[in-house]
Amino acid sequence: MTPSAAEDQDGRPAMGRRDLADLSALADGSLPAGRRAEVEARIAASPGGGALLDAERRAVETLRRAAPVRAPSSLRERIAADRARAGRAPRQRRAVLGGALATAAAVIVLVLVLALPGGVPGSPSVSQAASLALRGVSSPAPPPARDAPLVKLSRDVDEVYFPNWAALGWTASGERDDRIDGRLTSTIYYSGRGGAQVAYTIVGGPALTEPGGAALSHLNGIQLRSIALGRRLVVTWRRGGHTCILSSAQVPDKVLLALAAWRP
Repeated sequence: MTPSAAEDQDGRPAMGRRDLADLSALADGSLPAGRRAEVEARIAASPGGGALLDAERRAVETLRRAAPVRAPSSLRERIAADRARAGRAPRQRRAVLGGALATAAAVIVLVLVLALPGGVPGSPSVSQAASLALRGVSSPAPPPARDAPLVKLSRDVDEVYFPNWAALGWTASGERDDRIDGRLTSTIYYSGRGGAQVAYTIVGGPALTEPGGAALSHLNGIQLRSIALGRRLVVTWRRGGHTCILSSAQVPDKVLLALAAWRP
């Protein structure tokens, strides 16, 4: 049967990419307060928009409650294969259905990041970018930079470098690269005393919308925003027009703030 004008070929509400991006930003709190009334009215007027917003909010809440666990390698490989197949088909918004198992929480995080629309204001969000760190290390850590080995690592995103925190007791232990909405996103993992780990993510520009409801701090002239995603703490700030994100489930907020504000 031919889908109606109000639905796509899968029976989902026929909303444009900007509408979907605004919906995502409204659901995760990153939409500017001045636009909320207008976006809420537009979504309410769209066929099925209210139901889609409710589903999005449930997915975001699941993300925020998700424990810092990794899905089994077989499950991650299947998700990667699904993503590759999705890239060959017309891009479609996918609903996230999960179970109650602990590993399912990590799967929801991964699927949410891959499915949410981007390329327009309000998407991707800081919470989406922060969740990329849950995927874990995929390659060895870069060595210190030759020109300033005590200050930075030999890895950067658009010339925004990753710091070398070895003198602070945090050693780079692994790396991974991803793309979110076509942007290069790199994450370096640092290991500290007692096996604690923090993840430092730099998102290719332009900077992401700053999360609403975040706690503000100012250290060393840097404006830092702190949010909680379940048991994972996230600190975000801007460097060189890019969004930087530190996240960990093992260290207190004050440690993340001190590392984010570190200057050589």
